[in-house]
Amino acid sequence: MAVQMPFAGLLHRLLRISTCSQRLLCNRDIHAKLHKCRREVRTFSTGSVTWNQNEGDDPESSSLTSRQALLSRRRRSLSPLERISGLLPQDALSPEVMQLREQNQQDVQVPVTHCTPEESGLGESPKKDDSENHHAAVEPHTQETSATLPGESLLAFGEQLVAEYRRKGRVQFRKMFQLQAGTRLQSSWGTILHDDIAGQPAGRFLKTGRGVPILIRRASLEDYVLFMKRGPAIAYPKDACTMLMMMDVTEGDCVLESGSGSGAMSLFLSRAVGSKGSVVSVEIREDHHKRAVLNYKRWRTSWSLRRGEEWPDNVQFHKADLCTASPLLAGRGFHAVALDIISPHLVLPTVTPHLHPGAVCAVYLANITQVMDLLEGLRCSALPLLCEHIIEVSFRNWLVAPALQKDGGYCVRKAPILHEDQRDETSDETDEEEATSAEKHPAFGSIPYIARPHPEQMSHTAFLVKLRKYVE
Repeated sequence: MAVQMPFAGLLHRLLRISTCSQRLLCNRDIHAKLHKCRREVRTFSTGSVTWNQNEGDDPESSSLTSRQALLSRRRRSLSPLERISGLLPQDALSPEVMQLREQNQQDVQVPVTHCTPEESGLGESPKKDDSENHHAAVEPHTQETSATLPGESLLAFGEQLVAEYRRKGRVQFRKMFQLQAGTRLQSSWGTILHDDIAGQPAGRFLKTGRGVPILIRRASLEDYVLFMKRGPAIAYPKDACTMLMMMDVTEGDCVLESGSGSGAMSLFLSRAVGSKGSVVSVEIREDHHKRAVLNYKRWRTSWSLRRGEEWPDNVQFHKADLCTASPLLAGRGFHAVALDIISPHLVLPTVTPHLHPGAVCAVYLANITQVMDLLEGLRCSALPLLCEHIIEVSFRNWLVAPALQKDGGYCVRKAPILHEDQRDETSDETDEEEATSAEKHPAFGSIPYIARPHPEQMSHTAFLVKLRKYVE
């Protein structure tokens, strides 16, 4: 018995060692099978061309690209059945599971048309030309074009437009240009193709190649006379409008203008008299005469494209000296006269007989010495003209904007400090969300404004003299 006990214990130990070794071998075998199964599942889930060609069951799946395989490899299914079946060897799966796998594989296929060479890593995409890159950079603020209103027209080639960029309430860039096919708008903030502007509604923001929004709008008559090519100095809109009020020009009047210049006053008079009236513009210099005629024609062309109807052709330009142009004025009578010449007192004896009684002659003079010479000429010539007043039209532009701090935030009006007894006990108990909303969108009247004259002001332009013809 003493000999048998050690032998039995030894046999028991040998059995335990054998069992452990078998378990170890079994575990290693299981791990190897699991590793092989995972490789097969990965090969199957990728849907690669190599696996399908080896199987030979589905010849159409050989058209899958590397991009599709990459997307399928990244895909992680949420189906518990597919996750569990992925841990098993492929030969142990039932036909039903294989059918489900094929359906899922077809669902995750990506059409080839959505795949680009850059995304799939197969090569570089063909480079686009400059125009395509520019088209991609130019984007309006709103993608959808609003329906046009009755009487509204889209921008067309040949129109005079104004491009404008504002920053912090000030104009940083402003330019007038004619819309032409195949050209581009140049600026320090990028370029915009004219082809992208054509067909857009007026008053739309378009982005340049650098992403800066530029306002594109039609040029008004004021914009046109300020930005058009000029020879001599023009009659500025503030003075031209005052002269029109002085002369009381209405539709159907016949007006005489001496000193066509660059054509600014001719355009204002043309619009005032309308299609029933007429303007006779006389210029002594050849270069000024040509410039006035050219600017007048350009504006009429732009207007006809904009409105679909012609601007009245009611201005007659003449190259002559008004002092000796009596035959030109023979048989004519004028409801008003506008003079923009250096020595207006020299032409008044020729002009006054053709001015209707009680009508006004408005004179545009640059300096006060010319005004003195005009008055002295009236005294010496004894013409039936009465000087009613001499004015200077001032124009002050104001800057009104919310007050901002240095960090860009709004300034807040400070309430007066009240006594402790007058304070509301509930005022300190504010909700955090309401406080955050108040910071982003302050209540009406809580933001202080600054109002001061604009630093860029227009200085003196001219003196306006109003002369009225009287009957002795």
